[in-house]
Amino acid sequence: MINKIWFLLIALGIGYSFISGNTNMGDVILDSSFSAYDLLLSIGPLIVLWSGVMNIASKSGLLGKFSRLLSPLLRKIMPSVKNGKAMEYISSNIAANMLGLGSVATPAGLKAMKELQKENKDKARASDAMITFLVLNTSGVTIIPMTVIALRKAYGSVDPMSIILPSLIATTVSSVCGLLLDYVIRRKNAK
Repeated sequence: MINKIWFLLIALGIGYSFISGNTNMGDVILDSSFSAYDLLLSIGPLIVLWSGVMNIASKSGLLGKFSRLLSPLLRKIMPSVKNGKAMEYISSNIAANMLGLGSVATPAGLKAMKELQKENKDKARASDAMITFLVLNTSGVTIIPMTVIALRKAYGSVDPMSIILPSLIATTVSSVCGLLLDYVIRRKNAK
């Protein structure tokens, strides 16, 4: 389905460029590919660094400690999760998201979903814990949005760190609202 949507958007863009008389598509494609390459070079090292830090934290047991620290809160939010490995991956995902490192959080999120699927009784549907984790992952509180700061710095922002407070407020509000909505829907479905 998503492939069809992307194809439609690209086709509409190309069609509009011909209708409007703007036929320099080759220049646009080349310029955007060079921009993407430059962006990759500026963000890539950050992702590699933090992926390594998260790997070290995992192997040193720091993520396990962080998991135990978050465990009381996560147990209240996701009471059905009994799998300790799933909780560790969820904690790792949350830690990476708190640092604004979505690309680093993704592998832990995928592993967490795989572990949660092992506990899931109905394999064709997402469990309550999986849905709650998805809400947490999508709207997670970001204390330091490293990727956004790196993007702002790469594009010449005068103060790339000024995004920290607005980001913290926005992600906290979205997390609280998302979790409240998840709780209300889960309670309604339970009745």
